[in-house]
Amino acid sequence: MALLITSLFIFLSFLNKSAATLDLCTQTSCSRTNQQIRFPFGLNSADRRCSYPGFGLSCNNKNQTILTLPHAGTFIVRHIYYEAQKIHIKDPGNCLARRLLGNFSLSESPFFFGGFDRSFVFLNCSTKNMSTIPPLPYPRLVGCMSNENDTVVALPAEYEEYARVFSGCGVLASGVEVPVSWSNVAEGDTTLFWSEPDCFGCEQAGGTCGYNDGSGYDIGCHDKPRRGLLPRGAKYGLIIGAGIPGLLCIIGLGCYLCGRLKAYNRSRGSSTGISTTFPHPPSMSAIGLDGPTIELYPKTLLGESRRLPKPNDNTCPICLSEYQPKETLRTIPECNHYFHAECIDEWLKMKATCPLCRNSPDVSSIATPSSSLSSSSLVTPSSSLSSSSLVTPSSSLSASSSSLFSGR
Repeated sequence: MALLITSLFIFLSFLNKSAATLDLCTQTSCSRTNQQIRFPFGLNSADRRCSYPGFGLSCNNKNQTILTLPHAGTFIVRHIYYEAQKIHIKDPGNCLARRLLGNFSLSESPFFFGGFDRSFVFLNCSTKNMSTIPPLPYPRLVGCMSNENDTVVALPAEYEEYARVFSGCGVLASGVEVPVSWSNVAEGDTTLFWSEPDCFGCEQAGGTCGYNDGSGYDIGCHDKPRRGLLPRGAKYGLIIGAGIPGLLCIIGLGCYLCGRLKAYNRSRGSSTGISTTFPHPPSMSAIGLDGPTIELYPKTLLGESRRLPKPNDNTCPICLSEYQPKETLRTIPECNHYFHAECIDEWLKMKATCPLCRNSPDVSSIATPSSSLSSSSLVTPSSSLSSSSLVTPSSSLSASSSSLFSGR
């Protein structure tokens, strides 16, 4: 965690250092939420090399940025568009028309109107008679100069004669240059442009516009990024700040996985009691028995009496069918359980366990398969059974019928 914080600190140091090289002067503003001020504008700066002549700004007691024009007065700066080289300003009284009818002039300032200016004539009409005046062409109601008695209207200058003859209104002023498109701009707002100093290309390239030296007024572009969006120092900081934590995460993940694998191998080896290097031998019960092994289990032929050593064993536990005379049964010696030979054969091919008790018989204890049994190896029932209920292996039957079970 400490190393991660250190890496982040290094990255931020590189980034701050790179950002500092882009600023030739301290960036300032009149408030935290206001427009940031930089070259060619300057804000109450003692170092006049941080701003271009005529671009001085100030702050009022409301923390508003103020632009003062030599022959037009003061305006509130709404926004500065550095790349477009224009500034959006507002009349503090929110009545640009009254300022235009006074001694408004942009002379001796670096600013000019951006092609919106148009000549207008201002009319003063009686508010009571406004309903009787014929419709005026393209009028603009100047609300900030109107009251309950007088209504001030501005018309394009080409309609001045129409206004004088038909409107019945008095002319306040004619030939007034209005620097706004009044169809979509508030009464107190306008936009000014500047062409010198020309910082358009530098701003587009992401550089910092400023003076080339400490005495002249030649403008240059400084600290313009060569490649990509980040300076070289910021790139190095990003690589170091993100690369070191990433490498540590990869190493930690590898160690964690290695430890988990070793723990798994140890636990598996201790539970099985054998080396984990070799595979665990498959269980006999999982793979079943082959045909020759199954044939080692004794087979018997059921007589007419259908009697077995266990009187209740008269149904095959696998197919749930009662034993019938002349059916062949097979016995699992260890548990002495009987089944239909075809039923238990299919079972033992899948699982080498008794279907009833789930014991795994010891195949090595069976001497020989039933096919090699002699007549002396006949299986006899318990002593409580009569001779008529003897059971003989089917493989040792002679051709005579005396070896079959006799019925009662």
